[in-house]
Amino acid sequence: MMKDTTSVLGYAWPLVVSPGETIAFHLSSATLTEAEARIVRVRCGDPDPAGPGLKTTRLQTRIDGRVALRHQSIHPGSAAIIPDAPILSGPSFSTGCFLWPTAPLAGPQTILSRWREDLGRGWRLGLDAEGHLLFEIAGAAGAASLRAARPLIEREWIFVAASYDGATGALTLVQRSLDAQAGRDTSGAYQTTGPAGLAWPTETALVFAAHAREAGPAPLTAAHFDGKIDRPRLYGAAFGEAALRLACEATRPSAADPALIGAWDFSAEISSDVVRDLSTNRLDGRLRQLPMRAMTGANWDGSAVQWTEKPEFYGAIHFHSDDMADCDWSPDVAMTVPTNWRSGFYALCLTARDGSDDPVESYVSFFVRAPLGQAKCRLALVASTATFLAYANSALRLDQVHAEAMLEGVIALSRDDVYLQEHRELGLSTYDTHSDGSGWCYSTAKRPILNMRPLGNTFNYVNDTHIIDWLEHNGFDYDVITDCDIDRHGAQLLSSYACVINGSHPEYFSRNMLEAFDTYQRGGGRHIYLGGNGFYWRIGFHPTKPHQMEIRRGMNGLRTWEGEAGENGLSFTGEPSGLWRSNGRPPQRLVGVGFDAQVFTRSYPYQWLADAHDPRVAWLIKEIDLAKPLGDFGLRGDGAAGLEVDRVETTLGSPPYLLRLATADQLDYGGVPTVEELRTLHRGAMGDQNAMVRADLVFFPTAAGGAVFATGSIAWACALSCKAYENSVSRVTGNVLRRFLDPAPFSGFDN
Repeated sequence: MMKDTTSVLGYAWPLVVSPGETIAFHLSSATLTEAEARIVRVRCGDPDPAGPGLKTTRLQTRIDGRVALRHQSIHPGSAAIIPDAPILSGPSFSTGCFLWPTAPLAGPQTILSRWREDLGRGWRLGLDAEGHLLFEIAGAAGAASLRAARPLIEREWIFVAASYDGATGALTLVQRSLDAQAGRDTSGAYQTTGPAGLAWPTETALVFAAHAREAGPAPLTAAHFDGKIDRPRLYGAAFGEAALRLACEATRPSAADPALIGAWDFSAEISSDVVRDLSTNRLDGRLRQLPMRAMTGANWDGSAVQWTEKPEFYGAIHFHSDDMADCDWSPDVAMTVPTNWRSGFYALCLTARDGSDDPVESYVSFFVRAPLGQAKCRLALVASTATFLAYANSALRLDQVHAEAMLEGVIALSRDDVYLQEHRELGLSTYDTHSDGSGWCYSTAKRPILNMRPLGNTFNYVNDTHIIDWLEHNGFDYDVITDCDIDRHGAQLLSSYACVINGSHPEYFSRNMLEAFDTYQRGGGRHIYLGGNGFYWRIGFHPTKPHQMEIRRGMNGLRTWEGEAGENGLSFTGEPSGLWRSNGRPPQRLVGVGFDAQVFTRSYPYQWLADAHDPRVAWLIKEIDLAKPLGDFGLRGDGAAGLEVDRVETTLGSPPYLLRLATADQLDYGGVPTVEELRTLHRGAMGDQNAMVRADLVFFPTAAGGAVFATGSIAWACALSCKAYENSVSRVTGNVLRRFLDPAPFSGFDN
């Protein structure tokens, strides 16, 4: 019998709460009218029968019991919406912008509009199903349209414009290619005469990259455009082509022009969801569903590669028909977190019967942090919310053509996989691509996240719960803190703890987070890194909106998509993105090891090295037989070294006092090095012939009596519970943690 995990879905807001704060649950079901609700504290979210199994503790709350359900829709597709104003209803107008279409054949799309779909009236400039530019007007007195003869070319900049003369009924449509070489020129100008004196519908928003479906200042939208829009302009007169293009080309048009209605500057306030109007009318608007900002415009010439250098070159926004950042569901139940609750991984558990043989059991995850500045324990475990968000609703297993080759096996789809394939409106992960082929660079928590909950895909959230289970089994007291709080509060949040543990895959790190850990280690903090592929990508959190993260993949690192040239700057913070290694802060400088390979075929044991016999780490190998392999077992590939692995590399900053205790350096042909490790292509690069493809287990002392222990493997955490927790991986981890909690200095190291 399979559990139905998708008949009811939801999200918690906020995602992270302190005791005493209120949390609301936003739920939806297309098939159920009610479910049984209860709050659980998650100890292990992995139902694998070979492991500890699903372990949760029920907590008594006032929301226990039946909760009514209804279907709440999701409306994907980004747009810029400018509320209606009297000046928008003039009898004549001209509009234009620079355009970079990315899916011109995807179906009818609207670029610039003041159109009401429910009335079938207004005006809109857009594309038809064949990718031809189309200008339409409609009013009570009639309708008219103009269609360009030649379709637009995908990913080529073009100037587009349209005008309507209310006195004569004349319509003009213009498209001018910015590059006329090699058959790229699709320029043309078209005119016709339609009904004169049309009156536009009232209470109709001006919308970029879509059109309004209804009245109101924040209407639902339709016919979303895929591509970049740069420097949209609107004038209250019928201009000729030359005058309109000149007006659009100006980065800052004359605000004193009496015909100017609006001139929107997308290079202003890039980190916000505001679009600023430079005209005296101040027709500012808001962005919906988080389209990509800090994008190169039609005037970008390559002289700047970060938007902070020359913002005027970054006056474009890339809109997507499937952008999704906020479900905007109404809350169904809410509660105040009791002040006596321990910090940890929590979830709202929803159970029901939907008439089938499979019981409904769905979870909505959230995190209870230790009260800020009020550590309850000497040990903290960091919840990697940035990584959870980066992988949120990943469709890689479905969409990557090489997924089965990479995994060396046939993919078995879960119910969550099938649901995600049918419901892309949930929004995908930063590993996926939009329907136009461009990458998802943002991820948010205001939506159901199928793989950040118990019973979900094992990668990340579920794997990390094995560490919680091990800590609970061994009686270690600990607080849970979150990386997003570290980003906001820095090293002062870490300084309350004698020891801090990073989980199985802390891959996504902001500058604030990295600086906090560096400061913590310099101040004597003890840092345990129980994972692999950590501290790899440089990301940013939104400065004012919680639980929104951003990544730009750039053109380096193990990536599933690349950004366009000049677009590696984070719109949230203005910082460069990409690998921390490429930003001068490779992981080896922080934790001694850094990502070097994937190995999804199976996992492997470590072999002990000479450094393990060093008397200064006798405490680490207590009750360990160094003649035997370390971790020749595990829930992920039957070994402790696998999935993604890290190695020591002195040229990237591994510390001079580092002890390389053990290594798994025979990862067979399935050990595939990361692309940044391959300066040239040649045979012999895989793990069966390349000793640089390996996982290293390391220890080193740091300043002021601190120390670092790192395992260099994601699979390590999922070996902790094997053999009823009586195993070498569990013993080594326990030895390290007990010593790291002991305030006695590490002797014999000249540090």
